[in-house]
Amino acid sequence: MPNVAILDYGSGNIRSAERALMAAGAEVLITSNHADLLAADGVVLPGVGAFDACAKALRSVGGDQVIDTRLAGGLPVLAICVGMQILFTSGIEHGITTEGLSQWPGEVTELNAPIVPHMGWNTVETSSSSHLFQGIRDERFYFVHSYAAKTWELPPSERMAPPILTWSHHGERFLSAVENGALSATQFHPEKSGAAGISLLRNWFNTFSSRGK
Repeated sequence: MPNVAILDYGSGNIRSAERALMAAGAEVLITSNHADLLAADGVVLPGVGAFDACAKALRSVGGDQVIDTRLAGGLPVLAICVGMQILFTSGIEHGITTEGLSQWPGEVTELNAPIVPHMGWNTVETSSSSHLFQGIRDERFYFVHSYAAKTWELPPSERMAPPILTWSHHGERFLSAVENGALSATQFHPEKSGAAGISLLRNWFNTFSSRGK
């Protein structure tokens, strides 16, 4: 049974995430304790609300340092919704630019769509090489967001396998999931996506063993 810690920084659907992770077969701890977060097999970074508020709250508990340390050691992290957005260099909301964690270059901006927020079930365009979506085809996932990353700006590296990108469309094309080494992220909410979301979480657990956990 994998040990998964949810990084508690006062944002996100923590209880929904806890229930989904448990249903997927994990032992779950909700914590902001750095030692516990570094010891876990996997860490989930939730996020609901504004980019600026989430980024500031995460830094206030040293969550950015935890993520840096885990990734430096190749330890899995899964970010969800605004948790995914704040991994990018910056976010622009209402004309205000906020610095993100800069794990990936690029800006998060408002969706150019007839209806915002993008709320409800939508399809994803994924790669056959995806680990997160292995065995999951023609499924819909649950989205609630007004902003997104719309481009991928990380240049190729000879030292790392190329990231696996998943896209969706609402008014325009946007990134709905990224698999980049130990760091994975979804713009949608797997914890609200029914059986497909549970299957995705189990696939994420499977990546632990592939890294020797």
